[in-house]
Amino acid sequence: MASDYSFDVVSEVNLPEVKNAVNQALKEISQRYDFKGSNVEIELNEKEKEIRITADDEYRLKSAVDVLEAKLVKRQVSLKFLDYGKIEPALGGTVKQTIKLKSGIPREKAKEIIDTIKQTKLKVQTQILDDKLRVSGKKKDDLQAVIKLLKEKEFGLVLQFTNYR
Repeated sequence: MASDYSFDVVSEVNLPEVKNAVNQALKEISQRYDFKGSNVEIELNEKEKEIRITADDEYRLKSAVDVLEAKLVKRQVSLKFLDYGKIEPALGGTVKQTIKLKSGIPREKAKEIIDTIKQTKLKVQTQILDDKLRVSGKKKDDLQAVIKLLKEKEFGLVLQFTNYR
């Protein structure tokens, strides 16, 4: 059993980069002419992994979201991590939107990934550990083939490969 190799398949957002992107977006919004005199707020709640955006009207809210998305892409945070809530009216005639940060691999997607791996007929074992997958096998080449396969396939998630031993 000690000669087995393994790696984990995870989908985790880089929160420090998200925090930096939020700060950069706030700075840009405070300096842009089209946001002069408007009240736009972007808050990151790291504990609940969500971003709350409040603005004077729907147009400014969408513009703020565009600025935030541009900053996230620049910091190499995939937009696939974002789960947009609907735009709702808030206090004082403003509007708000909550954007959840998706993290972890849901059970259904994990099963879909496992099925994809099983179809290759490679001699590897896959198991679900909470919100990640562990793939193990006797040959490193098999594990590398699995990584290559998962990178080529589209699961609607951002997959990272960690803990390679």
